[in-house]
Amino acid sequence: MATLGLIEYQAATAEVRAVYDDIKATRQTDSINNFWKALAHDPVTLRRTWQSVKEIMAPGALDAVTKEMLYLAVSATNQCGYCIASHTAAARKAGMTDAMLAELMAVVGMANETNRLASGYQVEIDDRFKS
Repeated sequence: MATLGLIEYQAATAEVRAVYDDIKATRQTDSINNFWKALAHDPVTLRRTWQSVKEIMAPGALDAVTKEMLYLAVSATNQCGYCIASHTAAARKAGMTDAMLAELMAVVGMANETNRLASGYQVEIDDRFKS
């Protein structure tokens, strides 16, 4: 259960409903995820976070599946179960296959392992990587 509970649409203030409406319109859905309902206790944080997510995840140089898979990789590294579930679903909707998910998790696991080794050994950065 969310620390402060969840604010459903019917109980939301006009300010929160406006953000919820934008989420639904942008994502072409009729539901609001629990993450947003939890953030709705602080409308400023809700609005700011939604605006940032909307801008970053919008079409750009990276396609939707790549962005979602990157979000999933960071979520797995940060061990955020909610974000892993949410962005796995979004990545699948954008076209991620089971094989892509398996390979992504292999890369994430390997990157985490080698990052810890490089940090633990305090490996000096090669000059050719600095240019």
